[in-house]
Parts: sequence; C-alpha cells; structure tokens
Amino acid sequence: MLQNRVPPPVLAAACAAAIWGISKIAPGVELSLPWRAALASPIALIGIYLTTAGFRSFRNAKTTINPLKPETASSLVSSGIYRVTRNPMYLGLALILLAWAIYLASPWALIGVAGFVVYIDLLQIRREERVLATLFGPDYERYKASVRRWL
Repeated sequence: MLQNRVPPPVLAAACAAAIWGISKIAPGVELSLPWRAALASPIALIGIYLTTAGFRSFRNAKTTINPLKPETASSLVSSGIYRVTRNPMYLGLALILLAWAIYLASPWALIGVAGFVVYIDLLQIRREERVLATLFGPDYERYKASVRRWL
C-alpha cells in the first residue's frame, strides 16, 4: 500500500519551488505585478486562513497534527472549518500554491498545483481516511458522508 512519507508542508514547499522553476522556463502571461498581486492575494489569504483554522481545530481538540501518523489521532475533529471540508490544511496549501502560480503569471505552473493535489489525495488523504475509519468507525463514516473531501 502506497503512503506519503513526506510531510505535506515540505511537499508544498517542493511544489512551490517547482512552480517557480516552471515559471522561469515556460511561457507566461503578460500581466503587470499589481494585477498579479491583486489576483493572487485573496486566494493566498483564503489558503492561509484554511490552513490555520484546520491547525487550530486540531490543537483545540488536543489531537495529533502529524499527518504521517494518523493512527495517533485521539479524537475525530468535525467542528469549525471541518464542517466545510475534511481537509482544510491540504486545501489551504493547494490554494497557496495556486496563488503562487498566479502571482508568477505562469499557466504551465498549474502543473505543480495539480501534482500536489493528486499526490496528497492519493498518498495522504486516502490513507488517513482508512485509518480514521478504523479508529472512529461509524462516527467517521457519518462525518465522511456529510462533509466533502476537498470542497
């Protein structure tokens, strides 16, 4: 069974570097810096909010925030931002990467955002879901049925 062995923030940083690299070699969009900042800033702020809200909810529940060891979760967090999305921290990181690609005015850099989402979805989230289903049984299944994985 495949699983992620790279902490998601480290993966996001690697994707951000890849996005920057792609923006340097692939053709970009002619857009002035103020426009790029105006488009990217609200998306980045939403991403920061989601990531922070998810982190805070885990801290308030006094459960692990270590995504590489979901089996150490001590409680099922389903309140706060977790009523809207099951993965606010990953969604937030994806939005920050999207904002970075927009800021760099590089449509080709969206490959880095898509790569992050696919990797996290296949190698991180699915494993977490299996573990949470084992740990929290019907409570997790009800939660999963009522709240979407991403949005």
